Amino acid sequence: MLFEGFLSTSAMADLLSDEALIQAMFDFEAALVRGQADLGLIPESSAQSIGSLCRVELYDVRALVAAGGSAGSLAIPLLKRLRENVALFDPVAAGYVHRGATSQDVIDTALVLQTRRALALIEADLLALCQSLLELADQYREQPMLARTMMQPAVVMSWRCKVLQWLQPLLRSAQELRRQADAALRLQLGGAGGTLATLGVHADAVCHQVAAQLRLPLNPGPWHVQRDRWVRLGAELGVLCGSLGKLAADLALLSQAELGELGENPAGGRGGSSAMPHKRNPIGAMIGLAAARRAPQRVAALLACMVQEQERALGSWQAEQAEWSGLLLTCHGSVHAMAEALAGLQLNPARMLENIDRQQDLVFTESLQQLLTQSLGQPVAEQGMAELLAGVRAGQGPLRLLAQQLLSRQPDLAARIAPGAMEALFDVHATARAAEARVNPLLAQARVDLQALRGEE
Repeated sequence: MLFEGFLSTSAMADLLSDEALIQAMFDFEAALVRGQADLGLIPESSAQSIGSLCRVELYDVRALVAAGGSAGSLAIPLLKRLRENVALFDPVAAGYVHRGATSQDVIDTALVLQTRRALALIEADLLALCQSLLELADQYREQPMLARTMMQPAVVMSWRCKVLQWLQPLLRSAQELRRQADAALRLQLGGAGGTLATLGVHADAVCHQVAAQLRLPLNPGPWHVQRDRWVRLGAELGVLCGSLGKLAADLALLSQAELGELGENPAGGRGGSSAMPHKRNPIGAMIGLAAARRAPQRVAALLACMVQEQERALGSWQAEQAEWSGLLLTCHGSVHAMAEALAGLQLNPARMLENIDRQQDLVFTESLQQLLTQSLGQPVAEQGMAELLAGVRAGQGPLRLLAQQLLSRQPDLAARIAPGAMEALFDVHATARAAEARVNPLLAQARVDLQALRGEE
C-alpha cells in the first residue's frame, strides 16, 4: 500500500478505505430496512433498531476483513455481526436484517456509493486542470513553438495549438464519465437469484424505496452478471489516464533541460533530488505517466472479469472488486498530480524561440518547397531544395540565407517569386498566428464545454 498511496491521494485512499466500504455496506442495509418499514412490511421499531447499529465505528473492521477472507465475501461476517448486535437489543428486529437481499446486492451497491464519491473527486481535479490549460492558453497568445513529430523538430506551431491537443481529450473524458456514471451507478437489488422472490409482490416498491433512500437511479432489473455498463465506466477511467499520460509525457519532454520550454510548479520543494540540488524533476508528469502505464492492465482485467458464470460469478466478481479500487486510486492520483503541476506551470517563451532558431530554418522546408514549386515548377524546385538542404547540413548557413543567395545568383528565378513572399515564409510569428486562426474557435468551444460541465451560464 505504500507505493500505491504514493501514486494516489490521501483523499481517495480514505474514501476507498476498509472503513469507508463497510460504512457504505451499512448504508445499504439501513436503507433496505428503512424502505421496507416505510411500506409497512416490517415494524418501524425494527428498522430503527437495525439502522442505529449500522455504524462502522461500532465494529472491529480488521476482524471483519479477516473473516471475509475465509468466508469468501465481506458481507457474510458483516451481516452476522450486525444480526448478533441487533439481537442483543431487539431479537425480533434481528430477523429482518438483510431481508430480501443477497451479499452481491450489498457489496455492489456499496461500491456504487463509493464510486459516486470517487468520481466527484476526480471530476473536481479534472475540471481544475482544464481551467488551468485554458488560462495558460489565454496568457500566451500567438507564442511560436516547435511541433515535433517522431521525436524530431518538424514545423512551427503555436503554444495554443499544443494546449488544444491536451485539453480536448480531457474535456471529452469529463463529459463521457458523467454519461457512463449515469448509466452505471445504479442500485443493485435482486436477491439470491436475481428474482427478489422473497419480497413477492412488494419487490418493485422496495426497490424504489431503497433507491430513493440512497439517492441512486433504479435499474430496470438486477445487474449481478450484467457488467457491461460498469466496465464501460471503468474503461473511460482508463481512457482518461491515457490522455493524462499524453499530457504528462509532453510535459516531461518539454521540461528537459535540453529543451527548457516548460517547468512544473516548484512550490514546496517539488521535484528535488537527494543528491543533485540543481535538479527540478517533473513529479506531476511522473505520476501521470505511472497511471498511464498501470491503467491499461486494470481495464483489461475488468474486461476479463465480464465472464461471470450463471447468476453469480465465481472469481470474476471478486477480482473485479480489487481492480476497481485500484483503478480509482490510479486515476485520481494522476489527475490530481497533473492539476497541481499545471496550476503553476512555468513557460519559457524565449527558449521556445531559441529552439526554433537552432533548427537553421529547416522547420520551414515544407513551406519553402511549396513556394518554389508554385513559382518555378516541380523539377526546378526539387533540384533547388536538394542544393539548399545539402548546404545547411554542410554548415554553410541557415536555410533562409542560402535560399536568398540562390535567388540572388539566378535573377530569372527570383523574378518568378512574388516580392516579399520569401521573407514572409520565414516569419515565425506569422506562422504561429496562422496556426491559431484554426485553433481559436476550438478553444472558444472548449471554454463553453467547460462552463457547461460546471453548470455555468
